[in-house]
Amino acid sequence: MLSAGGQTGEQTAAIEWAATSGFDVRTVTVDDLIDGTASLSETDVCWWHADEPPTLSAGTDLGGVLRAFVRSGGGLVLSLAALTTVDALGIDPVGPDAVGPEPDSPETGPLVKAVYDDHPLFASLADRRPITRGPTTATVARYDRVLPERGEVLASTARIDHDVPDLVTCVGWSLGDGVVVGLGDGLVFEMDGGDAETRDRLGTGILSNAATASVPSRPRTGAEISALREQFSDDPHRPTYHLSTPANWLNDPNGVIQWNGRYHVFYQYNPGGPYHDTIHWGHAVSDDLVHWEDQAVALTPSPDGPDRDGCWSGCAVDDDGAATILYTGGRDRKQLPCLATAEDPELRRWAKDKDNPIIEELPSDPNVLSTEHWDGEFRDHCVWQEDGTWYQLIGAGMDDGGGVVLLYESDDLRDWEYCGPILSGDRDIPEETVWECPELLDLGPKQLLHVSNYEDVVYFLGTFDGEDFEPECRDKLDHGDYYAPQSMRTDDDRILTWGWVPEARDVSAQWDAGWSGTMSLPREISLAGDSRLRQRPAEELTTLRGDHEHREGLTLTRGETHWLATSGRSVEIAGRFSLVDADAVELTVLAAPDGTERTPLRYTADNELLVDRSRSSTDPQATRDTQRMRVSPYDEPLDLRVFVDGSVIEVFANERHCLTSRVYPTETEATGINLSAVGGRVRVPELDAWELDDVWV
Repeated sequence: MLSAGGQTGEQTAAIEWAATSGFDVRTVTVDDLIDGTASLSETDVCWWHADEPPTLSAGTDLGGVLRAFVRSGGGLVLSLAALTTVDALGIDPVGPDAVGPEPDSPETGPLVKAVYDDHPLFASLADRRPITRGPTTATVARYDRVLPERGEVLASTARIDHDVPDLVTCVGWSLGDGVVVGLGDGLVFEMDGGDAETRDRLGTGILSNAATASVPSRPRTGAEISALREQFSDDPHRPTYHLSTPANWLNDPNGVIQWNGRYHVFYQYNPGGPYHDTIHWGHAVSDDLVHWEDQAVALTPSPDGPDRDGCWSGCAVDDDGAATILYTGGRDRKQLPCLATAEDPELRRWAKDKDNPIIEELPSDPNVLSTEHWDGEFRDHCVWQEDGTWYQLIGAGMDDGGGVVLLYESDDLRDWEYCGPILSGDRDIPEETVWECPELLDLGPKQLLHVSNYEDVVYFLGTFDGEDFEPECRDKLDHGDYYAPQSMRTDDDRILTWGWVPEARDVSAQWDAGWSGTMSLPREISLAGDSRLRQRPAEELTTLRGDHEHREGLTLTRGETHWLATSGRSVEIAGRFSLVDADAVELTVLAAPDGTERTPLRYTADNELLVDRSRSSTDPQATRDTQRMRVSPYDEPLDLRVFVDGSVIEVFANERHCLTSRVYPTETEATGINLSAVGGRVRVPELDAWELDDVWV
């Protein structure tokens, strides 16, 4: 037991607990270790338990002593406020940023990550949400807005009534032959409330195994990150042919680009766990737009940089042969544009510009909205070059209401001049408060501008004259679980778009799954002959097709149901449907034989397409509302392409309308597909179904 001097009541209670729990306890002071009076040579585990942040004198070599002990195979446990010393000890340059007592907190304990719930440190616990303490005046230390730079997150925070995934309480570091375990909360020995027996199991498990159990380093290489994916291969809700995170968290697609013939998709990634916080840039690459390979994390927050709190959404461009990304860096209450340049042709290593942020001030006209989190809601980038000049769009909110898209121009991607807004939203519509992730696409005779408004992806077709965008029509790119899309122009001059497909289950379910978020399929965006927007799956996806079932000339009468021979959670269905005199036709997927779980896709005579999730899952944590969109058939019958992939259903109607949904059936046999007619006859001129292959290599 290590102490910085005299022992507090909490430390004395911890020593007494350890002694009565069967440990051979010896107490030493920091000064004794530094001057050599005491040694750790006969010690298995050095435990520093501090209820107040320790103060280390400048030049103190305690870190050298403790690091040498760990490298030789020792275990170092830093609990409560002792976790604040990781920077001074040379263990990690980023220490916990949420430090202080919680005298009024509900009962609390560690929220163990799914991949570590059977780890020796936690194996003695009955579940991954042990409640181990009540309110306390002792100082606890957690990571909130930041993550450790070197450590692997082992557990976050569980309250007795809810989970708090973004409040990290337990971190592990691998150092030489030994490990460091930081447990900034959970072990309190002078307390009221909490479960003392569970606390004792937690403390015993950590102290008994800190010297012998390995702690994995945070995955860094593509191979290490890809290995995370294998841990979830048996999860029936995991997509197999949608681009997805290997583990932890994914949101917006970023920096999508075809470079040296290869397709690169970067994405918002949190290595800490399946929750949105402390964003890095994940990276996947493909040679054929179908099969994907995990790469090393491309961007990591810099402890001393303007992106310390997160490397948020941005885009990639070709700057005279140099792959360059512009992204939003966040630190404290500021979010400002930053730039990085690729250091290798595979786009695996990036050098951040020494002058970041490249735009340091918010525009004054209009005044940018300030909120409790940010000095200005000002983020996300769309950049292109025209006639030697670079243009940049940034999404924002206006102080007096309404979202807005702001335009900048530059000669060199580094010095930017503000030009003004190109389009703003309705000040009286609450969901128009902030426009995120703006993107302008040139479709030839018209331009498409889309923004994400916290709820939907709204697009405008119209014209952009270099200063203002004049919208002619407005609609949604997708009417379901879809957000923040980003596009690339391919070498063969197609525009391909990916969107984030968020989860439709609560944070606890995502934590237990160990992963959160996936991408939509790549969609080809173009103008149809009638000058309306066309969206269709990238043609390369047909190479995934396996076993095939074909039907033609089907007619269903009122109440008749026709089951397909094809079934599964990795299928594509393409069909044409004509309502002869029926009220609706239903294409049901993920159906259990007894009907307890089923997800009908219902096309009605009112030209509405619905995804009915009311019986899609018996899981109480899953969303079960009905999603709907208007469909304006350009011809009769209606053409549908439906992709089912784990928990994702992605629908394309007439190559014009899209609806993406998330469902989580719990029954193993909830894999069936059937057709039924409602209120009359339905004609199905042709129907095809294919089983689809996995895309990960």
